[in-house]
Amino acid sequence: MQRTLRVLVADDQALVRTGFRMILAADGIDVVGEAANGLEAVEAARSTRPDVVLMDIRMPEVDGLEATRRILGDSSTDGHGVGNGSDAAAPDRPRIIILTTFDLDRYVYEALAAGASGFLLKDVTPEHLVGAVRLVRSGDALLAPTITRRLVERFARHDEQTQGRQAHRNLSALTQREVEVLRQLGRGLSNAELAAQFHLSEATVKTHVARILAKLQLRDRAQAVVIAYESGLVRPVSDGYEGVERRAESS
Repeated sequence: MQRTLRVLVADDQALVRTGFRMILAADGIDVVGEAANGLEAVEAARSTRPDVVLMDIRMPEVDGLEATRRILGDSSTDGHGVGNGSDAAAPDRPRIIILTTFDLDRYVYEALAAGASGFLLKDVTPEHLVGAVRLVRSGDALLAPTITRRLVERFARHDEQTQGRQAHRNLSALTQREVEVLRQLGRGLSNAELAAQFHLSEATVKTHVARILAKLQLRDRAQAVVIAYESGLVRPVSDGYEGVERRAESS
């Protein structure tokens, strides 16, 4: 029997934390802690070991972006984050959902690149909130269709040019088929659509996706989408790409 889902809520507004706690508790989800700033979030994640963290992006002391990096053991931190920074998919690390009131917040893209599993706007419905928490706990990525693609398109080109982030991902480790699967992941295709595109079974597609994540040391499909843009496999709309928009499905 699967244990109760454990969630940490990090937001500088007490009413938001209380509201989320009530919504989650009503669905049998255990809120194991609350944090009013990024520093508290990092400490609470270490002490409570939640499955999922709901992380506000704009908080005092340390913002949600830096807190995400520390919790996920990003190499830019002091090395004392939760889990082992050498393994982006370490099972002992929580999944992080970024909370924002802005659908084009630059820091949301940064958080996805840092390892967050997705994001939600704060006006999310109770049903969507509960569904999102359960979705990312299962290992999936939460990609709100229209907003996520606009975020990636808006900032991926700039970050690629100024920060050279793609240098950390060696796409040469992928087979040609895996490169093509990654390209279609970036365009938003589901496993069923990938199977139809490549005339493969969904089980084979899932194997390809799992190998891509492992070879590139990616946490989930959210990061795969970011890498597809940063590496140039997928071009922003302004460069002529008119891709589909949909939430990533289970890998």
